[in-house]
Amino acid sequence: MAQDLNRLRGTLAAGDVYTLFPEDNGYSQAVQACKLFLSRELYRIDSMFVHTTAVLSLSQSPSRTPEMQIKFQLPSKLARSKISAWFLAAEGYIANGLGGKNRSLVVDMSNFSNVTLDVSTNLAIIQPGSRLGDIALALNDHGRAIPHGHCSTVGLGGHAAHGAWGFVSRQWGLTLDHIISTQLVLANGSITTVSEDNNPELFWGIRGSASSFGVVTSYEFSTVAVPEEGTYFVYNWNVSVAEASISLTSFQDFVQSGIPSTLGLELRLLRGNIVGNLSMQLDGAYFGSHESFTEIIQPYLDTLPPPGLTAITQGNWIETVAALTFGALNTSTQAPINDTFYAKSLMIPEDSPLSRRAIDALISYLDTVGFRTDVLWFVEIELYGGSNSAINLVPVDETAFAHRNKLFNMQLYASSIVPPYPKDGFAFLDGITDVIISNSPDNWGYGTYINYPDNRLDNWQDLYYGSHYLRLQALKKEFDPSNVFNFPLAIEV
Repeated sequence: MAQDLNRLRGTLAAGDVYTLFPEDNGYSQAVQACKLFLSRELYRIDSMFVHTTAVLSLSQSPSRTPEMQIKFQLPSKLARSKISAWFLAAEGYIANGLGGKNRSLVVDMSNFSNVTLDVSTNLAIIQPGSRLGDIALALNDHGRAIPHGHCSTVGLGGHAAHGAWGFVSRQWGLTLDHIISTQLVLANGSITTVSEDNNPELFWGIRGSASSFGVVTSYEFSTVAVPEEGTYFVYNWNVSVAEASISLTSFQDFVQSGIPSTLGLELRLLRGNIVGNLSMQLDGAYFGSHESFTEIIQPYLDTLPPPGLTAITQGNWIETVAALTFGALNTSTQAPINDTFYAKSLMIPEDSPLSRRAIDALISYLDTVGFRTDVLWFVEIELYGGSNSAINLVPVDETAFAHRNKLFNMQLYASSIVPPYPKDGFAFLDGITDVIISNSPDNWGYGTYINYPDNRLDNWQDLYYGSHYLRLQALKKEFDPSNVFNFPLAIEV
Protein backbone atom coordinates (compact mmCIF):
# COMPACT_ATOMS: atom_id res chain seq x y z
CA MET A 1 0.00 0.00 0.00
CA ALA A 2 2.88 2.39 0.79
CA GLN A 3 4.32 1.79 -2.67
CA ASP A 4 0.93 2.54 -4.23
CA LEU A 5 0.66 5.77 -2.24
CA ASN A 6 4.13 6.85 -3.38
CA ARG A 7 3.18 6.15 -6.98
CA LEU A 8 -0.02 8.13 -6.44
CA ARG A 9 1.97 11.06 -5.04
CA GLY A 10 4.23 11.04 -8.07
CA THR A 11 1.39 10.77 -10.56
CA LEU A 12 -0.55 13.60 -8.95
CA ALA A 13 2.52 15.83 -8.66
CA ALA A 14 3.29 15.28 -12.35
CA GLY A 15 -0.22 16.41 -13.16
CA ASP A 16 0.03 19.54 -11.00
CA VAL A 17 -2.70 18.31 -8.65
CA TYR A 18 -2.70 19.85 -5.18
CA THR A 19 -2.60 17.03 -2.63
CA LEU A 20 -2.56 16.63 1.14
CA PHE A 21 -1.52 13.37 2.79
CA PRO A 22 -1.68 12.62 6.54
CA GLU A 23 1.92 13.72 7.19
CA ASP A 24 1.49 17.04 5.33
CA ASN A 25 0.95 20.44 6.92
CA GLY A 26 -2.69 21.46 6.66
CA TYR A 27 -3.99 17.89 6.55
CA SER A 28 -5.54 17.97 10.05
CA GLN A 29 -7.60 21.04 9.24
CA ALA A 30 -8.65 19.71 5.84
CA VAL A 31 -10.09 16.48 7.27
CA GLN A 32 -11.51 17.96 10.47
CA ALA A 33 -15.07 16.94 9.69
CA CYS A 34 -13.90 13.45 8.74
CA LYS A 35 -12.01 13.02 12.00
CA LEU A 36 -14.97 14.18 14.06
CA PHE A 37 -17.12 11.59 12.34
CA LEU A 38 -14.59 8.82 12.79
CA SER A 39 -14.48 9.46 16.53
CA ARG A 40 -18.15 8.62 16.95
CA GLU A 41 -18.63 5.26 18.61
CA LEU A 42 -21.78 4.60 16.59
CA TYR A 43 -19.78 3.69 13.49
CA ARG A 44 -16.60 2.45 15.21
CA ILE A 45 -14.64 2.89 12.00
CA ASP A 46 -11.23 3.24 13.68
CA SER A 47 -11.61 -0.05 15.52
CA MET A 48 -12.53 -1.94 12.34
CA PHE A 49 -9.62 -1.21 10.06
CA VAL A 50 -6.67 1.05 9.43
CA HIS A 51 -7.45 3.82 6.98
CA THR A 52 -5.32 6.39 5.19
CA THR A 53 -6.88 9.48 3.69
CA ALA A 54 -5.69 12.08 1.19
CA VAL A 55 -7.44 15.30 0.28
CA LEU A 56 -7.38 15.95 -3.46
CA SER A 57 -8.52 18.40 -6.12
CA LEU A 58 -8.42 18.53 -9.90
CA SER A 59 -5.44 19.92 -11.74
CA GLN A 60 -4.61 23.57 -11.15
CA SER A 61 -3.73 23.76 -14.86
CA PRO A 62 -7.07 23.45 -16.69
CA SER A 63 -5.39 22.50 -19.97
CA ARG A 64 -3.90 19.42 -18.30
CA THR A 65 -7.08 18.20 -16.67
CA PRO A 66 -8.14 15.69 -19.38
CA GLU A 67 -4.63 14.18 -19.40
CA MET A 68 -4.65 14.03 -15.62
CA GLN A 69 -7.95 12.18 -15.52
CA ILE A 70 -6.35 9.37 -17.55
CA LYS A 71 -3.08 9.29 -15.62
CA PHE A 72 -5.01 9.28 -12.37
CA GLN A 73 -6.18 5.72 -13.04
CA LEU A 74 -2.78 4.25 -14.03
CA PRO A 75 -1.60 2.57 -10.78
CA SER A 76 -2.89 -1.00 -11.06
CA LYS A 77 -4.45 -1.35 -7.61
CA LEU A 78 -5.76 2.18 -7.51
CA ALA A 79 -7.38 1.69 -10.91
CA ARG A 80 -9.75 -0.73 -9.22
CA SER A 81 -10.67 1.78 -6.51
CA LYS A 82 -14.21 2.81 -5.75
CA ILE A 83 -14.53 6.59 -5.84
CA SER A 84 -17.00 8.17 -3.45
CA ALA A 85 -17.77 11.53 -5.05
CA TRP A 86 -17.94 14.08 -2.27
CA PHE A 87 -19.83 17.20 -3.27
CA LEU A 88 -20.22 19.31 -0.15
CA ALA A 89 -19.03 18.13 3.24
CA ALA A 90 -18.36 14.89 5.08
CA GLU A 91 -20.63 15.80 7.97
CA GLY A 92 -23.79 15.23 5.89
CA TYR A 93 -26.74 13.11 6.92
CA ILE A 94 -25.10 9.68 6.54
CA ALA A 95 -21.58 10.84 5.63
CA ASN A 96 -21.66 9.08 2.24
CA GLY A 97 -18.43 10.72 1.16
CA LEU A 98 -16.13 9.39 3.86
CA GLY A 99 -14.90 6.41 1.91
CA GLY A 100 -14.39 4.21 4.93
CA LYS A 101 -12.44 1.33 3.37
CA ASN A 102 -9.23 0.65 1.49
CA ARG A 103 -9.26 1.59 -2.20
CA SER A 104 -11.87 4.26 -1.58
CA LEU A 105 -11.21 7.81 -2.64
CA VAL A 106 -12.89 10.96 -1.36
CA VAL A 107 -13.05 13.81 -3.87
CA ASP A 108 -13.15 17.11 -1.98
CA MET A 109 -15.09 19.67 -4.02
CA SER A 110 -14.97 22.50 -1.47
CA ASN A 111 -12.55 24.59 -3.53
CA PHE A 112 -14.85 24.45 -6.56
CA SER A 113 -16.76 27.48 -5.34
CA ASN A 114 -16.96 30.05 -8.13
CA VAL A 115 -20.26 31.75 -8.97
CA THR A 116 -20.45 33.72 -12.22
CA LEU A 117 -23.39 35.28 -14.06
CA ASP A 118 -23.59 36.16 -17.74
CA VAL A 119 -25.57 39.40 -17.56
CA SER A 120 -26.48 39.17 -21.24
CA THR A 121 -28.29 35.83 -20.82
CA ASN A 122 -28.88 35.73 -17.04
CA LEU A 123 -27.39 32.23 -17.02
CA ALA A 124 -25.20 31.41 -14.03
CA ILE A 125 -22.25 29.01 -13.86
CA ILE A 126 -22.00 27.73 -10.29
CA GLN A 127 -19.47 25.21 -9.05
CA PRO A 128 -20.58 22.44 -6.67
CA GLY A 129 -18.54 23.53 -3.65
CA SER A 130 -20.38 26.85 -3.54
CA ARG A 131 -22.53 27.22 -0.46
CA LEU A 132 -26.11 28.39 -0.57
CA GLY A 133 -25.62 31.60 1.39
CA ASP A 134 -22.72 32.70 -0.79
CA ILE A 135 -24.69 31.86 -3.94
CA ALA A 136 -27.61 34.00 -2.79
CA LEU A 137 -25.30 36.96 -2.16
CA ALA A 138 -23.42 36.62 -5.45
CA LEU A 139 -26.54 36.38 -7.62
CA ASN A 140 -28.34 39.11 -5.69
CA ASP A 141 -25.56 41.53 -6.70
CA HIS A 142 -27.08 41.27 -10.19
CA GLY A 143 -30.72 41.17 -9.07
CA ARG A 144 -31.00 37.43 -9.79
CA ALA A 145 -31.63 34.25 -7.82
CA ILE A 146 -32.26 30.52 -8.05
CA PRO A 147 -34.47 28.44 -5.74
CA HIS A 148 -32.60 26.58 -3.01
CA GLY A 149 -32.75 25.54 0.62
CA HIS A 150 -32.43 27.76 3.67
CA CYS A 151 -29.34 26.40 5.41
CA SER A 152 -26.55 28.72 4.30
CA THR A 153 -23.60 26.33 4.69
CA VAL A 154 -25.08 23.54 2.56
CA GLY A 155 -23.02 22.99 -0.59
CA LEU A 156 -24.73 23.17 -3.95
CA GLY A 157 -23.39 19.94 -5.48
CA GLY A 158 -25.44 17.24 -3.82
CA HIS A 159 -28.24 19.68 -3.03
CA ALA A 160 -28.94 20.39 -6.70
CA ALA A 161 -28.14 16.83 -7.78
CA HIS A 162 -31.12 15.30 -5.99
CA GLY A 163 -33.86 17.92 -5.84
CA ALA A 164 -33.37 20.87 -3.49
CA TRP A 165 -36.38 22.58 -1.96
CA GLY A 166 -36.82 25.96 -0.31
CA PHE A 167 -39.58 28.41 0.54
CA VAL A 168 -39.56 29.84 -2.99
CA SER A 169 -39.83 26.42 -4.66
CA ARG A 170 -43.62 26.49 -4.91
CA GLN A 171 -43.18 29.56 -7.11
CA TRP A 172 -39.97 28.72 -9.01
CA GLY A 173 -39.59 24.94 -8.70
CA LEU A 174 -36.73 22.86 -7.32
CA THR A 175 -33.10 23.82 -7.79
CA LEU A 176 -32.61 21.01 -10.30
CA ASP A 177 -35.48 22.38 -12.40
CA HIS A 178 -33.25 25.34 -13.27
CA ILE A 179 -30.24 23.30 -14.45
CA ILE A 180 -29.52 24.07 -18.11
CA SER A 181 -26.33 22.02 -18.42
CA THR A 182 -23.79 20.25 -16.25
CA GLN A 183 -20.07 19.65 -16.68
CA LEU A 184 -18.93 16.41 -15.08
CA VAL A 185 -16.07 13.93 -15.00
CA LEU A 186 -17.22 10.46 -15.97
CA ALA A 187 -15.90 7.13 -14.68
CA ASN A 188 -13.64 6.71 -17.73
CA GLY A 189 -11.86 9.97 -16.91
CA SER A 190 -13.42 12.02 -19.70
CA ILE A 191 -14.92 15.43 -19.09
CA THR A 192 -18.26 16.13 -20.74
CA THR A 193 -21.04 18.69 -20.69
CA VAL A 194 -24.58 17.32 -20.75
CA SER A 195 -27.75 19.21 -21.63
CA GLU A 196 -31.01 18.76 -23.50
CA ASP A 197 -28.99 18.88 -26.73
CA ASN A 198 -25.90 16.93 -25.67
CA ASN A 199 -26.57 13.47 -24.24
CA PRO A 200 -30.14 14.23 -23.11
CA GLU A 201 -30.61 10.85 -21.41
CA LEU A 202 -27.68 11.42 -19.06
CA PHE A 203 -28.91 14.99 -18.57
CA TRP A 204 -32.21 13.49 -17.44
CA GLY A 205 -30.40 11.23 -14.98
CA ILE A 206 -28.14 13.83 -13.40
CA ARG A 207 -31.22 15.89 -12.50
CA GLY A 208 -32.10 13.63 -9.60
CA SER A 209 -29.10 11.30 -9.23
CA ALA A 210 -25.96 13.06 -10.47
CA SER A 211 -23.65 11.63 -7.81
CA SER A 212 -24.15 8.10 -9.18
CA PHE A 213 -22.75 9.03 -12.60
CA GLY A 214 -19.80 11.35 -12.17
CA VAL A 215 -18.12 14.24 -10.41
CA VAL A 216 -19.96 17.46 -11.20
CA THR A 217 -17.50 20.31 -11.72
CA SER A 218 -20.06 22.99 -12.61
CA TYR A 219 -23.75 23.60 -13.17
CA GLU A 220 -25.28 26.10 -15.56
CA PHE A 221 -28.54 27.54 -14.22
CA SER A 222 -31.31 29.71 -15.51
CA THR A 223 -31.87 32.47 -12.95
CA VAL A 224 -34.92 34.45 -11.90
CA ALA A 225 -35.33 38.17 -11.24
CA VAL A 226 -35.53 38.70 -7.48
CA PRO A 227 -38.91 39.79 -6.07
CA GLU A 228 -39.14 43.35 -4.83
CA GLU A 229 -40.64 42.41 -1.47
CA GLY A 230 -40.56 39.51 0.94
CA THR A 231 -41.89 38.51 4.34
CA TYR A 232 -40.37 35.91 6.65
CA PHE A 233 -42.57 34.81 9.54
CA VAL A 234 -42.46 32.52 12.57
CA TYR A 235 -45.42 31.71 14.83
CA ASN A 236 -45.08 29.56 17.97
CA TRP A 237 -47.66 27.72 20.06
CA ASN A 238 -47.90 25.33 22.97
CA VAL A 239 -50.95 23.26 22.14
CA SER A 240 -52.81 20.34 23.64
CA VAL A 241 -52.84 17.00 21.87
CA ALA A 242 -56.34 17.69 20.59
CA GLU A 243 -55.34 21.15 19.36
CA ALA A 244 -52.25 19.73 17.65
CA SER A 245 -54.37 17.24 15.69
CA ILE A 246 -56.76 19.99 14.64
CA SER A 247 -53.84 22.26 13.70
CA LEU A 248 -52.24 19.67 11.41
CA THR A 249 -55.59 18.80 9.84
CA SER A 250 -56.31 22.50 9.27
CA PHE A 251 -52.84 23.02 7.82
CA GLN A 252 -53.42 20.25 5.31
CA ASP A 253 -56.75 21.81 4.31
CA PHE A 254 -55.32 25.34 4.15
CA VAL A 255 -52.49 24.52 1.74
CA GLN A 256 -55.02 23.06 -0.72
CA SER A 257 -57.45 25.98 -0.48
CA GLY A 258 -56.12 28.11 -3.33
CA ILE A 259 -53.10 29.69 -1.65
CA PRO A 260 -50.73 31.50 -4.05
CA SER A 261 -47.46 30.00 -5.23
CA THR A 262 -45.68 32.95 -3.61
CA LEU A 263 -46.32 31.41 -0.16
CA GLY A 264 -43.84 28.82 1.14
CA LEU A 265 -44.48 27.04 4.44
CA GLU A 266 -43.34 24.42 6.90
CA LEU A 267 -45.04 23.28 10.10
CA ARG A 268 -42.76 21.97 12.84
CA LEU A 269 -43.78 19.77 15.79
CA LEU A 270 -41.56 19.51 18.88
CA ARG A 271 -41.61 18.07 22.39
CA GLY A 272 -44.11 19.78 24.68
CA ASN A 273 -43.44 21.27 28.09
CA ILE A 274 -45.63 18.64 29.78
CA VAL A 275 -47.27 15.37 28.81
CA GLY A 276 -50.43 16.23 26.91
CA ASN A 277 -48.88 19.22 25.13
CA LEU A 278 -46.76 19.72 22.04
CA SER A 279 -44.81 22.72 20.85
CA MET A 280 -45.67 23.82 17.33
CA GLN A 281 -44.03 26.30 15.00
CA LEU A 282 -45.18 27.66 11.65
CA ASP A 283 -42.56 29.41 9.58
CA GLY A 284 -42.19 30.35 5.97
CA ALA A 285 -41.80 33.12 3.46
CA TYR A 286 -44.19 35.12 1.31
CA PHE A 287 -42.92 36.93 -1.77
CA GLY A 288 -45.91 39.12 -2.49
CA SER A 289 -46.63 42.63 -1.26
CA HIS A 290 -46.15 43.30 2.43
CA GLU A 291 -49.72 44.58 2.68
CA SER A 292 -51.24 41.33 1.36
CA PHE A 293 -49.38 38.97 3.70
CA THR A 294 -51.87 39.09 6.58
CA GLU A 295 -54.80 38.47 4.26
CA ILE A 296 -53.06 35.38 2.86
CA ILE A 297 -52.01 33.77 6.17
CA GLN A 298 -54.95 34.75 8.38
CA PRO A 299 -57.37 31.97 7.31
CA TYR A 300 -55.01 29.39 8.79
CA LEU A 301 -54.30 31.40 11.94
CA ASP A 302 -58.05 31.66 12.54
CA THR A 303 -58.20 27.87 13.06
CA LEU A 304 -55.66 28.01 15.91
CA PRO A 305 -55.37 29.44 19.41
CA PRO A 306 -53.57 32.82 19.57
CA PRO A 307 -49.83 32.25 18.99
CA GLY A 308 -47.20 32.93 21.61
CA LEU A 309 -43.88 34.24 20.37
CA THR A 310 -44.26 35.73 16.89
CA ALA A 311 -41.63 37.21 14.58
CA ILE A 312 -42.39 38.85 11.24
CA THR A 313 -39.56 40.33 9.16
CA GLN A 314 -40.31 42.29 6.01
CA GLY A 315 -37.80 43.64 3.53
CA ASN A 316 -36.42 43.18 0.05
CA TRP A 317 -35.38 39.82 -1.39
CA ILE A 318 -31.94 39.45 0.15
CA GLU A 319 -33.09 40.81 3.53
CA THR A 320 -35.82 38.18 3.59
CA VAL A 321 -33.43 35.42 2.56
CA ALA A 322 -31.02 36.49 5.30
CA ALA A 323 -33.83 36.37 7.86
CA LEU A 324 -35.06 32.91 6.92
CA THR A 325 -31.64 31.29 6.49
CA PHE A 326 -29.96 29.24 9.21
CA GLY A 327 -26.60 30.95 9.65
CA ALA A 328 -25.10 34.04 8.05
CA LEU A 329 -25.29 34.24 4.26
CA ASN A 330 -21.55 34.92 4.12
CA THR A 331 -20.41 31.47 5.14
CA SER A 332 -16.79 32.53 5.65
CA THR A 333 -17.91 34.12 8.92
CA GLN A 334 -19.26 30.84 10.33
CA ALA A 335 -17.46 28.29 12.45
CA PRO A 336 -18.11 24.60 11.67
CA ILE A 337 -21.16 23.12 13.38
CA ASN A 338 -21.18 19.50 14.46
CA ASP A 339 -24.13 17.35 15.41
CA THR A 340 -24.74 13.70 16.24
CA PHE A 341 -28.06 12.94 14.63
CA TYR A 342 -30.23 10.61 12.61
CA ALA A 343 -32.87 11.72 10.12
CA LYS A 344 -35.57 10.13 8.00
CA SER A 345 -38.11 11.46 5.55
CA LEU A 346 -41.64 10.64 4.49
CA MET A 347 -43.20 12.23 1.41
CA ILE A 348 -46.99 12.45 1.57
CA PRO A 349 -48.96 11.96 -1.67
CA GLU A 350 -51.15 14.85 -2.75
CA ASP A 351 -54.02 12.64 -3.87
CA SER A 352 -54.02 10.73 -0.57
CA PRO A 353 -52.90 13.12 2.18
CA LEU A 354 -52.61 12.32 5.86
CA SER A 355 -55.80 10.72 7.17
CA ARG A 356 -57.27 11.97 10.42
CA ARG A 357 -56.49 8.55 11.87
CA ALA A 358 -52.82 8.90 10.89
CA ILE A 359 -52.68 12.45 12.25
CA ASP A 360 -54.16 11.43 15.60
CA ALA A 361 -51.79 8.45 15.85
CA LEU A 362 -48.78 10.65 15.05
CA ILE A 363 -49.71 13.30 17.61
CA SER A 364 -50.34 10.67 20.29
CA TYR A 365 -46.97 9.03 19.59
CA LEU A 366 -45.10 12.35 19.77
CA ASP A 367 -46.86 13.22 23.02
CA THR A 368 -46.07 9.93 24.77
CA VAL A 369 -42.96 8.30 23.28
CA GLY A 370 -41.63 11.68 22.17
CA PHE A 371 -41.86 13.10 25.66
CA ARG A 372 -39.94 10.18 27.19
CA THR A 373 -37.08 9.88 24.70
CA ASP A 374 -33.66 11.31 25.53
CA VAL A 375 -32.98 12.62 22.01
CA LEU A 376 -33.78 16.14 20.88
CA TRP A 377 -36.21 15.92 17.98
CA PHE A 378 -38.49 17.69 15.58
CA VAL A 379 -40.94 16.72 12.85
CA GLU A 380 -40.76 19.25 10.02
CA ILE A 381 -43.63 19.18 7.53
CA GLU A 382 -42.41 20.97 4.41
CA LEU A 383 -44.96 22.09 1.84
CA TYR A 384 -44.01 20.79 -1.61
CA GLY A 385 -47.35 20.68 -3.36
CA GLY A 386 -50.64 22.33 -2.53
CA SER A 387 -52.42 24.91 -4.63
CA ASN A 388 -50.44 26.38 -7.53
CA SER A 389 -47.15 24.60 -6.75
CA ALA A 390 -44.55 24.86 -9.51
CA ILE A 391 -42.88 21.67 -8.26
CA ASN A 392 -45.82 19.50 -9.21
CA LEU A 393 -46.43 21.23 -12.55
CA VAL A 394 -43.31 19.54 -13.94
CA PRO A 395 -44.16 16.19 -15.60
CA VAL A 396 -42.85 13.33 -13.48
CA ASP A 397 -40.70 11.93 -16.31
CA GLU A 398 -39.14 15.29 -17.20
CA THR A 399 -36.28 14.66 -14.74
CA ALA A 400 -35.08 11.73 -12.63
CA PHE A 401 -36.62 13.35 -9.53
CA ALA A 402 -39.59 11.06 -8.95
CA HIS A 403 -41.81 13.02 -6.56
CA ARG A 404 -43.96 15.41 -8.59
CA ASN A 405 -47.18 14.37 -6.88
CA LYS A 406 -46.37 14.96 -3.23
CA LEU A 407 -48.09 17.36 -0.86
CA PHE A 408 -45.56 17.33 1.98
CA ASN A 409 -42.05 16.19 2.67
CA MET A 410 -41.75 15.32 6.36
CA GLN A 411 -38.23 15.53 7.77
CA LEU A 412 -37.93 13.49 10.96
CA TYR A 413 -34.84 14.52 12.90
CA ALA A 414 -33.39 13.45 16.25
CA SER A 415 -30.03 14.40 17.73
CA SER A 416 -27.89 13.71 20.75
CA ILE A 417 -25.99 16.48 22.51
CA VAL A 418 -22.83 14.36 22.58
CA PRO A 419 -21.76 11.17 20.75
CA PRO A 420 -22.55 8.36 20.56
CA TYR A 421 -26.04 8.53 19.09
CA PRO A 422 -28.33 6.37 21.29
CA LYS A 423 -29.82 3.22 19.81
CA ASP A 424 -33.31 4.16 20.96
CA GLY A 425 -33.04 7.28 18.80
CA PHE A 426 -33.32 5.04 15.73
CA ALA A 427 -36.33 3.25 17.17
CA PHE A 428 -38.01 6.56 18.00
CA LEU A 429 -37.86 7.86 14.43
CA ASP A 430 -38.76 4.46 12.99
CA GLY A 431 -41.83 4.57 15.21
CA ILE A 432 -42.96 7.87 13.68
CA THR A 433 -42.98 6.46 10.16
CA ASP A 434 -44.58 3.24 11.39
CA VAL A 435 -47.56 4.96 13.06
CA ILE A 436 -48.22 7.09 9.98
CA ILE A 437 -47.93 4.27 7.44
CA SER A 438 -49.89 1.75 9.51
CA ASN A 439 -52.77 4.22 9.84
CA SER A 440 -52.86 5.06 6.14
CA PRO A 441 -54.55 3.20 3.26
CA ASP A 442 -53.13 -0.04 1.88
CA ASN A 443 -50.68 0.55 -0.98
CA TRP A 444 -50.37 4.17 0.11
CA GLY A 445 -48.22 6.04 -2.41
CA TYR A 446 -45.69 7.60 -0.05
CA GLY A 447 -42.02 8.12 -0.86
CA THR A 448 -38.79 9.37 0.70
CA TYR A 449 -36.38 12.18 -0.17
CA ILE A 450 -32.80 11.34 -1.17
CA ASN A 451 -31.42 14.66 0.15
CA TYR A 452 -32.43 13.41 3.61
CA PRO A 453 -30.68 10.06 3.02
CA ASP A 454 -31.35 7.11 5.27
CA ASN A 455 -29.09 4.08 4.79
CA ARG A 456 -31.34 1.93 7.00
CA LEU A 457 -34.17 1.69 4.46
CA ASP A 458 -34.71 -1.78 2.99
CA ASN A 459 -36.56 -0.64 -0.16
CA TRP A 460 -34.77 2.66 -0.78
CA GLN A 461 -34.63 2.09 -4.54
CA ASP A 462 -38.41 2.38 -4.85
CA LEU A 463 -38.90 4.98 -2.11
CA TYR A 464 -36.30 7.41 -3.48
CA TYR A 465 -36.60 6.83 -7.22
CA GLY A 466 -39.95 5.12 -7.83
CA SER A 467 -40.62 4.15 -11.44
CA HIS A 468 -37.37 5.84 -12.55
CA TYR A 469 -35.03 3.34 -10.92
CA LEU A 470 -34.75 0.87 -13.81
CA ARG A 471 -34.06 3.72 -16.24
CA LEU A 472 -31.36 5.03 -13.90
CA GLN A 473 -29.83 1.55 -13.67
CA ALA A 474 -29.58 1.44 -17.46
CA LEU A 475 -27.70 4.75 -17.39
CA LYS A 476 -25.42 3.43 -14.65
CA LYS A 477 -24.54 0.38 -16.74
CA GLU A 478 -23.75 2.62 -19.71
CA PHE A 479 -21.68 5.32 -18.00
CA ASP A 480 -20.29 3.59 -14.90
CA PRO A 481 -20.33 -0.17 -15.52
CA SER A 482 -17.51 -0.77 -13.01
CA ASN A 483 -19.41 1.08 -10.28
CA VAL A 484 -16.64 3.61 -9.69
CA PHE A 485 -19.04 6.12 -8.13
CA ASN A 486 -20.17 3.95 -5.28
CA PHE A 487 -21.77 4.86 -1.97
CA PRO A 488 -24.51 3.28 0.17
CA LEU A 489 -27.42 4.77 -1.80
CA ALA A 490 -25.84 4.97 -5.25
CA ILE A 491 -27.73 3.62 -8.24
CA GLU A 492 -26.75 -0.06 -8.52
CA VAL A 493 -25.18 -1.58 -11.62
